[in-house]
Amino acid sequence: MQKLTFKEKVYTYQIDFVGHVNNIVYIQWLENGRMRILEEMGYRIDKLAHNAGIVPILIETQIQYTRPLFLTNTVNVEMWISKLNNASAIMEFRFYNEKKELCASAQQKGLFIDQKIQRPVRMSPDHRQAFEKYLIPEN
Repeated sequence: MQKLTFKEKVYTYQIDFVGHVNNIVYIQWLENGRMRILEEMGYRIDKLAHNAGIVPILIETQIQYTRPLFLTNTVNVEMWISKLNNASAIMEFRFYNEKKELCASAQQKGLFIDQKIQRPVRMSPDHRQAFEKYLIPEN
């Protein structure tokens, strides 16, 4: 049971007219996190689709902004799985600045679907075991 941690750099094109990181950038960072965690589990998205015939999709995203991030910030991201069901998972994200101040929290719910029939599919025992590595259940 562990968290995935990584850094994101803030670029000039990510700054909005108010001078802080635009809200849509957080969505991009969530995508980066999802791709990273799958890769850490040994699953590349293209391989899942090609080899197993399954693809992950999102069904819900929530973001709470606590403190703005600016061009000069380095963003420290923490990610983990808070709930693991048979066909879905809830992923948690925390975004901190270099002072370790919480800037945003996010949660996404995703599931695996069969690529051909576009319907949810249960995780295989191997997939479940890979996800459990990052499972930190809610209290």
